[in-house]
This record gives sequence, C-alpha cells and structure tokens, in this order.
Amino acid sequence: MRPVTLMSWQLLVSLRYLTSKHKEKFISAISLLSILGVAVGVAALIIVIAVMSGFDEDLKSKIIGTYSHLEIISDYGVSPSKALTDKILNTRNVKAAAYFLNTQALIRYNESVTGVIVKGIEPKDEIRISKLGDYMKRGSLELDGAGIVIGSELADKLDVKVGDFISLISPSSIDLKKIGFPGTFKVEGRNYRVSGIFTSGMYDYDMNLAYVSIPEAQALAGITGNIVSGVAVRIDNSDDADSVKRELQAMLGLQYDVRTWVDMNKNLLAALKLEKTVMFIILILIVTVACFNIASTLIMTVIEKTKDIGILKAIGATNLNVMAIFALQGGFIGILGTALGAGLGVGMCYLLKTYKFITLPKEIYYIDKLPVKIAEGDIQLIVISSILISFIATIYPAYKASKLQPVEALRYE
Repeated sequence: MRPVTLMSWQLLVSLRYLTSKHKEKFISAISLLSILGVAVGVAALIIVIAVMSGFDEDLKSKIIGTYSHLEIISDYGVSPSKALTDKILNTRNVKAAAYFLNTQALIRYNESVTGVIVKGIEPKDEIRISKLGDYMKRGSLELDGAGIVIGSELADKLDVKVGDFISLISPSSIDLKKIGFPGTFKVEGRNYRVSGIFTSGMYDYDMNLAYVSIPEAQALAGITGNIVSGVAVRIDNSDDADSVKRELQAMLGLQYDVRTWVDMNKNLLAALKLEKTVMFIILILIVTVACFNIASTLIMTVIEKTKDIGILKAIGATNLNVMAIFALQGGFIGILGTALGAGLGVGMCYLLKTYKFITLPKEIYYIDKLPVKIAEGDIQLIVISSILISFIATIYPAYKASKLQPVEALRYE
C-alpha cells in the first residue's frame, strides 16, 4: 500500500462518515444535533460574558465619573499649596488636580433624617476631575455661600427640590452631655440651600453623597486652619493609574499615600471579576456537556462503521490512520458548532448593543438598557476552549476505533 499521510484520504473518509448515506450531502440528524448543541452553548457563553463585560464597563465608567483616577491623602490631612499643586500637575500624564475634604453628617429636612457623606469641593476644579458637571440634572453646581448639591435618590427620599433649605448636623456639633435616657435633646444644624441635584447612575452615590464648598465642609467638620482630606487627580488614561501612582509616590514621599481608583474600589471590582469567572466556568460546563454528544455520535459511528474499519485495516491502514478519521469527524462537528455559535452569539450581541430592545427595571439595575461589550479576547478564549473540548471528546471513541482488529471487525458483516 502506498504511504498515506494525515489529512489526505482520512479527511475524505471522515467527511463521508459525517454525511448521510444518501447522495445528498446533508448532515445526518445526530451530527446536526451535536453541532446545534455546541452552537447553543457557545452562543449563550458569548452573550452572557458580553453582557457581564458591559455591566463591568458601565460600573467602572460611573465610578471614574464620580470620583477621580487617583487620590493623594495623608493621615494628618493635606495643607493646600501652589507648590504641591505644581508638583502634581508636572507629573507625566496628569491632566488636573483638585483639593477635597470628606466628612460625615446627618441631613435633616422636615421630619426626615438620614446619614450622608459630605464632600467639600471647589466646583471649577471638580468639573475637571469628575463628571459631576455632566451629572447635574436640576439646578447648578453653585456652592457659593451655603449651597449644597445632593443626589437624585436622596432628593426623592427627602422630597427635596432645588431651592429648598435643609440642615446638616455633624458629629462634632452633638453635645454628648445633653444625651440622657430616655431624655431628649435638640441639635442645631447648619442650614443649606439646595442649589442642584445630580444623577450619577449609581444608587449608592445618588443616595449617600452631598457636595458643599471646602470652607463649609471645614466648618461642618470642626476643622480650624486650611486643612483638607487630600488631592484628587485625573490622568490621560485610567489604565495608566498604577504607573502614575508610582511616580507620584516616589516624588511625594512617605508623608502621603497615593491610591488609584482600583485601590479605592478593590472589593467591588474583585467581586465583579469573581462573578464573571464563575459564570464563565458554569457556561463552559454547558459547552462540555454539549461536547459529550460528539463522543456519543462518534461511538455510534464506530459501531456502524465497524466493517469499514476492518477493511481499512486489512488493506494496510494503521491505528493512527483510523484514529485520525474519527478525530477529524469529531473535530469537524466541534468546529462547525463553534463557528455557528460564535456567529449567532456575536450577531445577537451586536443587535442588543445597536437596537437595545431589552429593557431593565431602572429602580433595580439603575440602567434601563442591557449593556453589552464585545471583547475580542473573550470571544477568542471561548472559541479556543470550545474547539479544544470538542477534540478532547473525540479521544476515547477514536482510540477505541483504532484498537479494533481486522478479523473481529469483519465478523460484523
């Protein structure tokens, strides 16, 4: 027998086994079901991962939009100075810097009281650091005097409108000596006029954040002297935050602590990453189950083609030749199913992203349309994993076929 090579006659035989016995070249029913099983699994995996990536990107965008790329803080507070500002602004990739002061307070309107985080800012600097200016839905970012800007969720909870007056009560204004049990005490707060209401798209921010001017925040916190919490920094690209952090830390020394937006939201981002990983594992298991159909198809094909295997071996085919036939057949099923699933998945993602026909309850998800992000790396990983699992599923039936002896195989006729 003339020497044979892989991907020559074995390829033709595997394609013949993949099709029906009829002259028409349509895929046999069981092979078609195997292809569809893989396709559905791959499509579902691509769609779910794209949606989760969309949620992830949307959340990160809102975090960066509300806060800054980096923060420079100190245990003893930061004293604003032109020298410090110039040092920061002269650092590579830094676009803007703004001082801020964080404190906590109780906000009171009529009979409603709730806790908030009060952030003291300079509006003209803040709009270069965050998207707060873009988030303003009612009123303006005017904090001169006793002006305050609150989130839309907080405004709805308190039933507050632009122009209303509210009170802020800081912990430092509470005289513990006046607290008795079960006695009552009255605490006078500082009055502020609601100058604006913002909507960031994040429930926690819109419910728990309030902005005042830095002098008002200092008075509220009982701070004497020109001391703030730190410096917010915006850079050209958020992906460069770690490298800029190292440069700033080296320049400023141990007196200051430089944190990136990832450092400040480490737990939340870690939870999102874990959720995406777990979902990928669960859905790849679905693809694996679908690939079991490939093994079942090949086992049935081996049983049906036992005589053919005997004849091939009788005329000189080696174990490797026979194994290649069935491995190629299973590989074709896996590749066709993966290609079909990838096409369906990517196509559906583009439809979801373009036409946004799936709506979400905004009060739960705080977005009204399903976010979709098609990441090339995710699709490549899914496609490679699916094809690899498909080929692994062919190993056992292909091996069993290669071990059939010609005499035993021909007895089936």
